[in-house]
Order: sequence, then C-alpha cells, then structure tokens
Amino acid sequence: MDNIKTIIEQLGLETSLSLEEIPEIDLYMDQVIQLFENKFGESKRNEEEKVLTKTMINNYAKGKLIFPIQNKKYSKEHLILMSLIYQLKGALSINDIKTTLDGINKKIIKEDGKVDSFYKSYLNLTSKNVVDFREDMDARVKEVKDAVNKTEDVNSPNLEQVLMISTLVHMSNLYRKVAEKLVDEIVVEKDGKRQR
Repeated sequence: MDNIKTIIEQLGLETSLSLEEIPEIDLYMDQVIQLFENKFGESKRNEEEKVLTKTMINNYAKGKLIFPIQNKKYSKEHLILMSLIYQLKGALSINDIKTTLDGINKKIIKEDGKVDSFYKSYLNLTSKNVVDFREDMDARVKEVKDAVNKTEDVNSPNLEQVLMISTLVHMSNLYRKVAEKLVDEIVVEKDGKRQR
C-alpha cells in the first residue's frame, strides 16, 4: 500500500480533453479515434484496452447517444459528447448515458447550439474532483492501515490491499447508485409521453 501514490500518479487523473484541444473543424472518424487515443492512451489499464474504436462510435450513433453525424464528419459538439461518454461509461449503462445526454443532444439539434459553457463547467468540476479524490485517498489509506493494525489476523496475506480494494469499490458503488437514481429522475420526452 506504500505504492498508492505511485498508482494514483499513473492514472492520469487530470487527463481530460480540453476545449482548446478540440478542433473547430469537423473530423473524420479516424481522426477522432486518433485524438482520443493520443489524449487518453496513457490512462488505459493495459495495452489491449481501447479508448475509442469505430465500433464504439457507430454504436453511440446508432444508440442515439450522440446527435446525427453530417457527411461522415464529427463536430466539436460530437467530440464533447464522446468525451462525456468516455467518462460516464465507466459507471453507467449505455441506456443511462443516453438518458443523461438526451437533453444536451436535443439542445444541440434544436438550437444548433454549442455546449462549450457546459463542458467548461464540467471540466472545472472534474479538476476539483481530482483534488478532493487525492485528499480522500490519503484518509482512506490511513483508515485501512489503522483497521489492519486492529485486526487480530494481521498475518493474512494482502489483508491491507483487500481492505483497500473493498472500501474503494464500496465507495464507487455508493456514488454510482446515487448517479443511477439521478438518471432515473430525468424525465425523457418520448412519443408525446413523459417517462421516468
């Protein structure tokens, strides 16, 4: 557990696709994939993991997670939505992501609107989340070490790691459950009916 700070540094927690890095010109699918791979490639768990693939992008389009593509090119707004999807898919189902992003997609279609301001707010919040996360991790490491020291079966192999993994997964599940409940509260307009 002494290597937890090294692990956190390797995660690339601050990595995000900034507005300045998103071209103002529309990109072809291969260019989108390359942009995401260059930006998020180092934060992958292993070499086999893919950041973004043609299949993923096609599934996002077919599943209506992103508004329709024009002339096989992806706009700045598409890239913003794909960046959000990349973050959301770690915790939410594709249907939950669709529900979550539905209002943004509709706004873009109706108003040909930009989502720069929304995305900037999102990036500011995620930056603050990273600071909070680092502080929380320091506290969790201390709590786990204290718990291990109070445990009678101190000689169990990997006890400290198992407790840390368990508490992190539990905390992740708590946040995910709240997020899912918030998704459930989003009212989706469909076929003239209000659904929850």
